[in-house]
Amino acid sequence: MKILKWILIVLVVIIGVPLIIALFTKKDYKVEREIVINKPKMEVYNYVKYLKNQNDYSKWALMDPNLRKTFRGTDGTVGFVSAWESDNKDVGKGEQEIKGMKDGERIDYEIRFIEPFAGTSTAYMTTEAISPTQTKVKWGFDGKMSYPMNFMLVVMDVEKAIGDDLQTGLTNLKKLLEK
Repeated sequence: MKILKWILIVLVVIIGVPLIIALFTKKDYKVEREIVINKPKMEVYNYVKYLKNQNDYSKWALMDPNLRKTFRGTDGTVGFVSAWESDNKDVGKGEQEIKGMKDGERIDYEIRFIEPFAGTSTAYMTTEAISPTQTKVKWGFDGKMSYPMNFMLVVMDVEKAIGDDLQTGLTNLKKLLEK
């Protein structure tokens, strides 16, 4: 009976402590990375505004060569949706929609994850002229983890995990556009 009592106490601690910590943990996160591309701003913007082009530089799209993609609407315009489905659990299933655009400067997206977990995040890309032949591209990602999943923000370095993937995508984009 004493062993059962100790097992119960350990289980309460293992389950209860993270749940209590999650009550006091932030739920939002924001990650942003940037790179300078040696091309004029409008040339860069006119490439990144098309969601289909992410297949050529996004780390997530490149993780599964058998990725199944479907599209709805007119690419490069508000309302266009790019959906994906993968058997790779790190890629999963979801869709990305262009929600807003400021010509030559910014594209806003809504990303809806379906599998392996459900959730919605926002993302954006901005282009800023550094010189007539150089453009700073920023790729950002904002998300929210509801309680109790927000405990993951304590144990996982979201800034590094997502940030490294964004940086890989930007590095790929730079190589692609500077060819």
